[in-house]
Amino acid sequence: MEAIVIVTVLALIQFIFFSFQVGQMRMKYEVKAPATIGHADFERMFRVHQNTMEQLVIFAPALWLFGFFVDPLWGAGIGVVFIAGRMVYRAAYLKDPSTRSVGFGLCLAACVVLLIGALIAAVIKMI
Repeated sequence: MEAIVIVTVLALIQFIFFSFQVGQMRMKYEVKAPATIGHADFERMFRVHQNTMEQLVIFAPALWLFGFFVDPLWGAGIGVVFIAGRMVYRAAYLKDPSTRSVGFGLCLAACVVLLIGALIAAVIKMI
């Protein structure tokens, strides 16, 4: 399960990194808290951060369930796809939000595989 811990920590570090970037852009473009609109670049980074948080709610438990019921190393590998997908999503969204589909798709695919794999394995173990 150590690999699952490592991937979880990396995903959370990525989320913290995104939050720092939101803060930097808030200062750079003088978007005063609690405002969430102002400059387009700030708004894009803010949305990347918020969407990452929304995805972490699904990803983290799915990762741990998969690691527990299926295989921690496979789970960690799929988790790395999620983390890479978040970086692809970030780069695309900051450049042009309409191009974010590939990054979003990578993250979604990773979450779906983790969830379905954990569900199937749990059902099999229950039977």
